Amino acid sequence: MADPRRRLDEPRRSRRLPLPSITPETFGAFAERFARFMGTAQFLVYMTLFVVVWVTLNLVGLFGLRWDPYPFILLNLFFSTQASYAAPLILLAQNRQDARDRVQIESDRQRSEAAKADTDYLAREIAALRIALGDVATRDFIRSELNRIGEHGDGRTADRHS
Repeated sequence: MADPRRRLDEPRRSRRLPLPSITPETFGAFAERFARFMGTAQFLVYMTLFVVVWVTLNLVGLFGLRWDPYPFILLNLFFSTQASYAAPLILLAQNRQDARDRVQIESDRQRSEAAKADTDYLAREIAALRIALGDVATRDFIRSELNRIGEHGDGRTADRHS
């Protein structure tokens, strides 16, 4: 018999466990931090210390600890697991960097096009000004003409004074 309290016009509630919501951006940022950390000397020092302690405890058996005898199968399993997670995370970080680089390159291209258009416009304006100035008497031209007139005299000026 159907449950009389259940309404058919409402969706059922999920019976799954509530998991934290992980967005691609959040996970991508984590992958970048992880990839950056794995590329540091600090990570190499930590890993080296971890391996030295692991091997020492398993070979010497201090405190009765010998959980992974000589061929160190468990240690190899840890390294394999780490590598299987590290490689995809590093690739994800590289893909995100490639996407940022593409956006930056497009922005640079647009800025270059705008700068070229501005330069072309200014070059045309300067050429137009030069052409316009070719028809205009410059200060030097007027000065030289006045000097020439002053040196040679003008017939009209001499006729007036006589």
